[in-house]
Amino acid sequence: MPCMQKRSFDELVQLMTTLRGANGCPWDRKQSLGSLKPFIVEEAYEVVDAIDRDDRRGLAEELGDFLLQAVFVAEITREEGSFDIYDAITAIHDKLVRRHPHVFGDVVAKDAEQVLMNWEKLKNEERKAENKSVLDGVPPSLPALLKASRLTEKAARVGFDWRRTADVFEKLEEEIRELRAAVDGGDEGMIQDEIGDLLFTIANIARKLDVNAEEALQASNRKFIRRFTSMERNVRERGRNLDQLTLQQMDQLWNEAKAAEQL
Repeated sequence: MPCMQKRSFDELVQLMTTLRGANGCPWDRKQSLGSLKPFIVEEAYEVVDAIDRDDRRGLAEELGDFLLQAVFVAEITREEGSFDIYDAITAIHDKLVRRHPHVFGDVVAKDAEQVLMNWEKLKNEERKAENKSVLDGVPPSLPALLKASRLTEKAARVGFDWRRTADVFEKLEEEIRELRAAVDGGDEGMIQDEIGDLLFTIANIARKLDVNAEEALQASNRKFIRRFTSMERNVRERGRNLDQLTLQQMDQLWNEAKAAEQL
């Protein structure tokens, strides 16, 4: 990282207040909680992307962008009189202390699994007091595959789960049969429903195998992009375009791209 003057968190908060102030930036002053939503999601993904690239300099920058979104949101709510960023910090501070009795209390947790069990138990007690569902903590806006993983993970922590991974594979085979039947029947609504059930079951298999389904699919997406663009380069070098090739020729190029990665 380049040498630079270190800034404090309070300076960032004050900067945001200035930008939103009467003599601040017209764009910043125009923003609302609703308009910031896509930026919050985008910045979160850019943090993840920097981690995937193992880019520490990029990660520092992206974390700053992500932190700005939290400060931006809290400045708007401060102006409304709801809460400020320090209320949010207080809330997470107190929650972490409350959820870590094995650190700040007399509860014993021998390993990470026991920590998760204690965490879920405390959350369940809080939900009961507030009359909330076990699933209420899963954000509705999560990507579908990640959301499926989180929903079933939370259900599993209260005992609603397959006992064996093999049982989920049996469910997968059942869902494939039902999808085929829906395709044979030509019912578009049923086909969509069965595809959803199939993907949901695959997310369960990934969870049972301790694999992050969202990251696994993202890795496959990156692999597809890498191999497909390799095909395009090979074709262009030969003075042609992919749409001029037969499926058999494209399949051959795909296999060549795949083999090149394994060298």
